[in-house]
Parts: sequence; structure tokens; C-alpha cells
Amino acid sequence: MQVQRAQKQAVPHTSAKVDLGDNEVAQTVCGNHNENLKAIERRLGVRVGMRGTELLLSGPPDQLSFAVKLIDELADIVRAGRPVYADDVEQAIKVLGQGEETPRELFLGPVLNRGGGRQVSPKSIAQKRYVDAIRAHDIVFGIGPAGTGKTYLAMAMALAFLQERKVKRIILARPAVEAGEKLGFLPGDLAEKVNPYLRPLYDALHDMMDPARAAALVEQGVVEVAPLAFMRGRTLNDAFVILDEAQNTTIEQMKMFLTRLGFHSKAVVTGDITQVDLPSGRQSGLTHALKILEGTPGIAFSRFSDVDVVRHPLVQAVIRAYEKSEREAAAEAAGRSSAEVSHPSPPGQPGGPIAP
Repeated sequence: MQVQRAQKQAVPHTSAKVDLGDNEVAQTVCGNHNENLKAIERRLGVRVGMRGTELLLSGPPDQLSFAVKLIDELADIVRAGRPVYADDVEQAIKVLGQGEETPRELFLGPVLNRGGGRQVSPKSIAQKRYVDAIRAHDIVFGIGPAGTGKTYLAMAMALAFLQERKVKRIILARPAVEAGEKLGFLPGDLAEKVNPYLRPLYDALHDMMDPARAAALVEQGVVEVAPLAFMRGRTLNDAFVILDEAQNTTIEQMKMFLTRLGFHSKAVVTGDITQVDLPSGRQSGLTHALKILEGTPGIAFSRFSDVDVVRHPLVQAVIRAYEKSEREAAAEAAGRSSAEVSHPSPPGQPGGPIAP
């Protein structure tokens, strides 16, 4: 018996040329040591070479067409005065693939100038909607997994509002709750105990401005970083208030925080409802707030997914793997429960009815 093997047809490759017309633009689009071109080659499966101001591309037609559009977008962003880096290329590919908006529409709407020619700006459609929601509403909830920029962008917006004199101070708060730890077990006085919980907020603040300037603002009380418990009994006027890790608030704490908001103030609440560290049996104040406040005028809800992760590309893969595992575990538990109902133990056996 003769077995015929199917011949796998090779996908035809085509070529294209993009002339960027300016050496400086071409160098910036290519990136330091051509890191941007390497990212394009790795992600899109095309080859990119450079000759003067021209980029020479080759690859399958669909990927090639996408790469040409991507390079045109990156070049427009650079011409507008914003540099692009390898992580920008990664996000631009996601945005262009979704097709709802273009990378230039996202990247050319800076939230904050960090100095040194670098800007903080949205890197996904969800991030842009989040920033727009903060501008338009006085209370905004940002819900989604780690690495989606919820806290970072809220911090950038707070500093922008302070620079524009729309608010007089910034207040950053977190509940002092972590998995498996109690404040009483940590050494030092109260301030020393809670400082590790507030460290991520300080890190974001120092990443956006000169550390000496940040320290001066904290010392002057213009920027306050404090545990959520310190908010009780206060009225916060002319302030931009951020509550981070809100999934670890109780219902009472969330109500307390939201009712602190005074005149000419904004509040941004961020959290990941899949990462609740409260004791078993305690409902998260964030999930409760989502149920009772959604649809309330003046309050906006921005949701993020793994697509919006702007950390290392592997973070997105990790999130998806955990979500898949949780879904499989839930389905398995549901299957066991259904089987127990369908096939009860016989009388007199463990789990079955008592024999007469």
C-alpha cells in the first residue's frame, strides 16, 4: 500500500519598502540597537532591514501589510515629538490588532510629562477610556488584573491635576491587609508597621517625578500617603484621592472612604477582585460597591483584562494560565457536586440516608 504525503505549501513571501524620510525619525523608530525592529520581527514574523532612511520588509502578505501600518503609526508618533520604545511597540501591535483606535490616537494624548522627554500616556484602549473617565467623573473605579496600569495612571492623573492647580493636594491610601500577615507581627511603631504596605504608592510617585521634589511635597503635606484607617472622620476638599488595592477593604471601610469626598475633589478606586486577601467569610467592599453603585450618575467603572497588561509580556501569559486553572477547578467542583446529587450513597453507607 502506497501512502502519499500531503505537500505543505509554503506561504509566499512579498516585500515592501517604507521610506521614513528623516535620519532622526528612522533611528528613533528603529530603537536603540534596533530593539524596536527586533520586536516587530519577533512578534509579526517578518524580516526588517534598514538602508539609510528606508526600511526594507519581507514576509507573508498579511503580516507584511500589518507591519507597514505599524511602522507608519510609529513614525507619526515620533514626528509628533514622542519617542517610542520596545514596550511601546508591543502595545502598539495590540492596539492596531484590535482596530478600534490607532496607536497615535492613544500615545499622543499624554497624561503627564515626566521630564527627560518621557511622557505618561495610555497604552491600550481600556487605559484611554480609564483616563477619559477620570477627567469626566468625580468617582472612578478601575478594576482589573495586575500590570494593567490602574494605579500608575491614576497617580499620573493626580499629579497632572496638581500641576494644573485643579486640586490642592493628593491623598494616596491603601488598606493595610496582606495575605498571611498581621500588622502586630511587624516590628516598630505604627508608621513603621504600615510603611511596607504603602511602598508601591511611593514607588509610583518617585517614578514620575524627581525624588527630592516628591519628598518635599510629602513633607509639605501636599502629597499624603497613608493607610486607609487614617481617612476616618475627615472631609477631603480640593483633593485628588486614590484608594489602591481596594479589593481588601471591608464594606464598612469602602463606605467610609467614599463618604470622605468633599467639594472640588476626585476619587479613584483601584483593585483586582480576583486577589482578595480578607479573612474567609468577609465580603470585599470593592465587589459590594460594584453591585450597588454601578449606574449611579457621576460614578464610572473602567474594567481591564489581561489584554491590557503593560508589564513583561509573560505577565499576560501568567494571568491567563491562572484564569484557566481557576475555571477548570470550578468546573470540576461543579461536576462533583452534580454527581453527588445524581448518585446519592445507598442507605446505611457514609453520606446516605439512615437505614430503617
